[in-house]
Amino acid sequence: MALNKISTLRTTAVPLPIENVDTDQIIPARFLKATTREGFGKNLFRDWRYDNNDQPIQDFVLNNPTYSGEILVAGKNFGCGSSREHAAWAIEDYGFKVVISSFFADIFKSNALNNGVLPITVSEAVLQTIFTAIENNPKATFFVDLPNQTLLIEATGEAVPFEINPYKKECLINGYDDIDYLLSIKSKIEAFEAAKV
Repeated sequence: MALNKISTLRTTAVPLPIENVDTDQIIPARFLKATTREGFGKNLFRDWRYDNNDQPIQDFVLNNPTYSGEILVAGKNFGCGSSREHAAWAIEDYGFKVVISSFFADIFKSNALNNGVLPITVSEAVLQTIFTAIENNPKATFFVDLPNQTLLIEATGEAVPFEINPYKKECLINGYDDIDYLLSIKSKIEAFEAAKV
């Protein structure tokens, strides 16, 4: 299944300065019955977004119209807990293309990359700079340049390099999942097989 392409992105960001956000907080277990990726966004952070009467909790950031954008900025250790891939599905379906944190749980990071979401790991100091920029101006913009692996904090002019697996980078830029990638190099595989005969 082809994924959304991510190459460059200029957007505002939504701040979630909470540490140790686990996958059950991202998408509660009771919403895991579906087997396709669609529709999970409406239940992203469900128990933080809505009260027991399904009314929006006004002081939760996703319910605050002040904040918007395709980047979620989260506290340290984002995506810990269970290995549910649905957490990445919910983030992508909600409309986030990038998540920034100072640390990601390994399985969440892998699931995000496999589902068209770019996790960018920055230092604690840079993360605080980003939160401060958003606090000072909720419309502050950030420029993600995946080909050059840099995040530009436009409020300060600071260009922050980030690491990414080269294979996953190519997949994100082209909107490939693993099967799409194999199909993209089909002719090379066939040529290699033919050369062995």
